[in-house]
Amino acid sequence: MNRMSRIAAILAALALPLPALADPIAATLYKSPQCSCCEGYAAYLRDSGLTVDVKPSNDLAQISAEAGVPVEMQGCHTMFVDGYVVDGHIPVGVIRKLLSERPKIAGITLPGMPMGSPGMVGEKTGPFTIYAVTKDGAAPTVYVEE
Repeated sequence: MNRMSRIAAILAALALPLPALADPIAATLYKSPQCSCCEGYAAYLRDSGLTVDVKPSNDLAQISAEAGVPVEMQGCHTMFVDGYVVDGHIPVGVIRKLLSERPKIAGITLPGMPMGSPGMVGEKTGPFTIYAVTKDGAAPTVYVEE
């Protein structure tokens, strides 16, 4: 490799976004077959460097409940990433925080479909309260407000 080729290769690597340089985070997202905001959320995650496999399902409530997410805390879709459940339109920064901290929980949830959350239309009107959930039936606790 000549000097100019090496310089071009280094510059090309520096131009890549950081997620492209790291190993991609693989996730499986279960969504209602009719839901379009879930597709928007998957696109947001892909744009943020995650690899997302979308699987339509009519059993979202059951999938979430079996993963430890109480019915009243469920979001619009359920995703599994590196041993955790991620329920709802959770910002990618919070997912990365979860994966770096590795707390002893089943996962996290953002209940409902808050306006302005990733994949949703509208403007964010306040912080999102994201909850930690367990599989032992303990009440969810606040994981982070973003």
